[in-house]
Amino acid sequence: MSPSTPVSKRAIRFVWTGVIFLVVIGIAAVSRRTLVLFRPGSIGGNSPAAALDAGFARHMALTLVHILPGGLFIILAPLQFLSSIRQKHLQLHRWMGRILVVTGLIVGASALIMSFKLNIGGPNETAATTLFAIVFLYCLIKAFRHIRRKEVARHREWMIRAFGVGLGVATTRPIVGIFFAFRRLTPHEFFGIAFWLGLTITFLAAEAWVDYTRQRAPSSVDRSVVV
Repeated sequence: MSPSTPVSKRAIRFVWTGVIFLVVIGIAAVSRRTLVLFRPGSIGGNSPAAALDAGFARHMALTLVHILPGGLFIILAPLQFLSSIRQKHLQLHRWMGRILVVTGLIVGASALIMSFKLNIGGPNETAATTLFAIVFLYCLIKAFRHIRRKEVARHREWMIRAFGVGLGVATTRPIVGIFFAFRRLTPHEFFGIAFWLGLTITFLAAEAWVDYTRQRAPSSVDRSVVV
């Protein structure tokens, strides 16, 4: 693609469709988990997920510290990529950025703890969630460092990577649902696989989008973002 070739509108629509789909899944997962924590048995008391719900209930405080900031993160993050907000409401964009950094640090740190305290899939799941929690925190910190230096293009790329990891948790939900539907493996056997697949898919998709959009002309990159 020529350096002056803009990102196609079809590609943008495709990416945003996928992002919105995963954000909806993520919000639904956070809402369900919160409701079940405060009202045990209110949803799917006899479902295969009931045993998993009991595990999260035993670590209610840790779970809430992780999922509530996580829900806020996946709601706010897409708004940060809207040029209309960056250009017309720069102060709002900056404040949302600060909130994202704080919530992201909480999510990443709590994910590291949960990797060992709440792993359903054993060492395989722990390895996946630990690795990607570290990747998430690294991407977030890199994004923050770049924007402090007013390196907007690099900031954008690292935020896309961080958001890709964040959406990976939502991607695991339909994968887990497929495993539950076929019932070929137990949760202990397939949870690790599901996390490796979900987190890897969206992280690689984010990296592909970074590479694709990097080929645009430098002048087409929005440089109005400053934290």
